[in-house]
Amino acid sequence: MKVLFIGGTGIISSASSQLAIDRGIELFLLNRGQTSTRPVPEGARVLIGDIRKPETVREALGDLTFDAVVNWITFTPEQIEVDLELFTGRTAQYIFISSASAYHKPVRSLPITESTPLHNPWWQYSRDKATCERRLMQAYRDDGFPTTIVRPSHTYDRTLLPFQNGWTVIDRMRKGKPVVVHGDGSSLWVMTHHRDFAKAFVGLLGNSKALGEAYHITSDEVLTWDQIFRILGRAAGVDDPELVHVPSEIINAYDPRWGAGLLGDKTHSVIFDNTKVKRLVPDYVATIPFVQGAHEIIEWFDADPARRVVDADRDALLDRIIDAQRRALPG
Repeated sequence: MKVLFIGGTGIISSASSQLAIDRGIELFLLNRGQTSTRPVPEGARVLIGDIRKPETVREALGDLTFDAVVNWITFTPEQIEVDLELFTGRTAQYIFISSASAYHKPVRSLPITESTPLHNPWWQYSRDKATCERRLMQAYRDDGFPTTIVRPSHTYDRTLLPFQNGWTVIDRMRKGKPVVVHGDGSSLWVMTHHRDFAKAFVGLLGNSKALGEAYHITSDEVLTWDQIFRILGRAAGVDDPELVHVPSEIINAYDPRWGAGLLGDKTHSVIFDNTKVKRLVPDYVATIPFVQGAHEIIEWFDADPARRVVDADRDALLDRIIDAQRRALPG
């Protein structure tokens, strides 16, 4: 099987690239040839081109055709139109990486299935993903464009801390300073390790039964946000980090960018039903608990002081939010 990944060395895609190679897929990676935190897996063939400059892609691809093309870095309807032009007649399957954040917010019912409506009034990123999905499904219905849609949820690797303020939060924990958790910390969330995601994703490549369909791929482990923060704290050597709960609406008032990701996604409890993808990829099971993933994250950051970046402005913002929240509480 011959597959093209546009990107392929990112947080989500890197594990899928490696697993595809391991399973004997002839993998091509289209990128700009720039260095990455994650190396190109041995055996992949790199094509130099910039997907934002379609003429460079046409030159890089020449007369190549593929069993599947995956664009890991398409976010807007305008970018979808470019892909439709580039890959019509060139691939037997086009996989669009959407987002589980596009599901209806607030969540109407749990668990979330692929038939849950797409509606997110809070986050432009999610609305754009939903618009891309609709355009691709129209192209599938009207023109036979071989679309498959994949909706990752919060997928991570060792380089990604699962909150807005990154290493600054871990640094505060280690210094005994309080950290902000949105809401009351009890909302439910799902963290998916990228190596687990890859198991299901690679099973969709070249699978004709996936055409015209959408799938989310997540872990089945459900945690509260308080648990996520405490698991990371313990991995960092802090047994009982001090958590200060702040309503997401208040955080949004201080920082609308942070707030959009909360109100449009992380504020709402999520539980995903993965029956649909497991039906097509029956050997898929997520086996990496977040406790293990958290240790991988902390070990990666601790391995190089240059990675442990503390943002003084974000640190000061957290102090202001925490101070205001404490003053607002009675007593």
